[in-house]
Amino acid sequence: MRRSQFQRSTTDQRLLDSRGPTDWVHTDPWRVLRIQSEFIEGFGALAELGPAISVFGSARTQPDDPMYALAEQLGRELSDAGFAVITGGGPGVMEAANKGASESGGVSVGLGIELPFESGLNRWVDIGVNFRYFFARKMMFVKYAQGFVVLPGGFGTFDELFEALTLVQTQKVTSFPIGLVGTDYWQGLVGWVTKTVLEDGKISEPDLDMFHVTDDVAEAVRIVEAARIRHRSTALEDEDFQVVADWDEEAQ
Repeated sequence: MRRSQFQRSTTDQRLLDSRGPTDWVHTDPWRVLRIQSEFIEGFGALAELGPAISVFGSARTQPDDPMYALAEQLGRELSDAGFAVITGGGPGVMEAANKGASESGGVSVGLGIELPFESGLNRWVDIGVNFRYFFARKMMFVKYAQGFVVLPGGFGTFDELFEALTLVQTQKVTSFPIGLVGTDYWQGLVGWVTKTVLEDGKISEPDLDMFHVTDDVAEAVRIVEAARIRHRSTALEDEDFQVVADWDEEAQ
């Protein structure tokens, strides 16, 4: 820096001087540090989670709704199958899935988000992380899950569903099953994707294999279990390939 751009004070002086404006805490460079801290906190909390499935659905589902009971059953059966259950940590379907997992003795995870109309994590969350930023939270849903099970929900649920489909379609994630529970609820969307989007050439026929629609919780669990088996097989093949590659390199 030269001429008028030269700073008369030092960086340490500006750091230690408590006087002056506080607008800097709202600037983009400061937000970068907050974003970084959210990733670090999420990675630290979930690094040793083990196999997990992310479950999505409406926060507005009431405890007397049959879908609440179905979500609770899903959480329980996923836990019994050896999966941790990850939800958004809120009420409704999320609460039910967390409850089923927790009562079954499994690991119940809630990834909360700062919203004006929701507060706190539901009481069935064992490991909870709260986020300011949706994109940091979304990373955790995908990074630490081996699949998604999606129950009826609104825009937030659709957002997570289509993001997962995009990641699978673009091969950003592999062996990632997506189960939609509730055929009556999803049939309109699936019909539109099949007839309008596919027939108009906006997706390809194999893209329809990225998700499975069912009313059977046991079938949804089988879908994600099958993907876990495929994932293990792929991992073993990659490990064998690496061993051979290392041996070949040493031989040379």
